[in-house]
Amino acid sequence: MRIKVVSPSTQRAQHVANIVRNSGPGLDVMATTSPISGLPEAVNGSRPALLVLDGVDTHGLETLGELVLAQPDIDAIIISAEQSPAFLLKAMQAGVREVLPPPVDEAALQAAVQRVARKRRPVEAPAELGEVMAFVACKGGSGASFLAANLAHLLSVRDGRTVALIDLDLQFGDALLMLSDQSPASDIAEVARSIARLDAELLRAAMVQVSGTLSVLAAPEELTQALEVQGDHIGAIIKQARQMFDFVVIDVGRSINAVSLRALDAATHIFPVLQLNVPNVRDAKRLRDLFRTLDYAPQKIHWLVNRYEKNGDITLDSLQHTLGVQRVATVPNHFAGVSASVNQGVPIGKLARNNPVSRALVDLTQRIAPVEKGKRDTWFSTIFGN
Repeated sequence: MRIKVVSPSTQRAQHVANIVRNSGPGLDVMATTSPISGLPEAVNGSRPALLVLDGVDTHGLETLGELVLAQPDIDAIIISAEQSPAFLLKAMQAGVREVLPPPVDEAALQAAVQRVARKRRPVEAPAELGEVMAFVACKGGSGASFLAANLAHLLSVRDGRTVALIDLDLQFGDALLMLSDQSPASDIAEVARSIARLDAELLRAAMVQVSGTLSVLAAPEELTQALEVQGDHIGAIIKQARQMFDFVVIDVGRSINAVSLRALDAATHIFPVLQLNVPNVRDAKRLRDLFRTLDYAPQKIHWLVNRYEKNGDITLDSLQHTLGVQRVATVPNHFAGVSASVNQGVPIGKLARNNPVSRALVDLTQRIAPVEKGKRDTWFSTIFGN
C-alpha cells in the first residue's frame, strides 16, 4: 500500500514516516515537506492509497476535502491539535478516517494505518473452517475427557481428515494421556505467552503429533501456569486451529469461566457429559439454564449420558423431561474396557475394537459428522475389523 506523509516540517515528516513504516510489511511510505494548503502539489499524481497529514487546521480540511472529492479512492489520517466537536465533524465530512492529537502516539498511529490497510486488502473467498466440538463435564468424574479424546481419535481415522484435540482443563487436564505416552514439548500456556506471534507454524510446533491426522495441544504441567491463559488467548488459538484442521475437539473441563465460555461460544457442537445420578442431573439443569441464557441454539447442544445402565434409578425419559429435550445420547458402562484404555494410554477403539463403548462413540461420531457409505464401510472395517 502506497502512503504519503505530508507535514510543514521536514523533521516531523520524517519522524511520522518512520512510525508509519513500522506499521506492517508491504508499505511504500514517502515523506514530503509542504504546507497543507499545497496538498495538491505535494500529492502531484503519485496516487497514494493513504495520506497521513500533520498539522491540519480548518483551512487544511477544506483543501483535503477538495482533493478527496477529486480522488475518492484516497484515505486520510490527520494529526491536529484541533479536537473540537465541530472540527471532528468537519473532518469526517471531508472523508478523514481518523484524527489523532499531537504529539503523535506511535501505537495509535500504527493501529490507524493497520485499520486502513485491512480495509483496502482484497477480499478473498473464505476458506472452509474446521468444526469445533466442545465437551464439558456436568460434574467432575463424568468421563468427559475420555470421551473427547476418543471421539477425536475416531474422527482422525475415518477418511484422512485432520483433527486437533485441545485440552482446556487447564489445572488438571490429562487428555493427552488418553491417547499417547508422549511428553509434550509445549502446552497451551506456552502458546498463550506467545500469542502475539501465533500462526500455523507456532501452533503446530506446540502440539503433540499422535498420528498423521491427530494432534494434541496439552494442558500446562504447572497449576500456576493456568492463571496465565485468558479468554482472548483461547479465542485466537481456536481461530487458528480451525484454519488448520478439519475438526477441533476441545476438552473444556468442569469450570465455567471466561476461558471456557470462549470455547463454548466458538463451538459448532457442545457435548455436556453427565451420569444418571442426582448430583449430575442437578448440575445438568444448571448448565442447561446457562446455555439458554447465552442463547445457544438447541441443535448445538448434544446431551451425553456416560456409563449408562438401563436398570438405573433414573431413566432416560425422566432425564429428557427434566432437561426439556427430546433426545439424549448414551455411552454404556464398561468399566474394564475403559479402565484398560486409560491406564495404557491407548484409544479404546484400538484396544478393544468390539467394545460397546467404541460402538457407541462410532454411532455418535457418524450422527454428528456423517461420512458417505463407501467411506463409512472402510472406516467401520478399520475400527471393528471385517
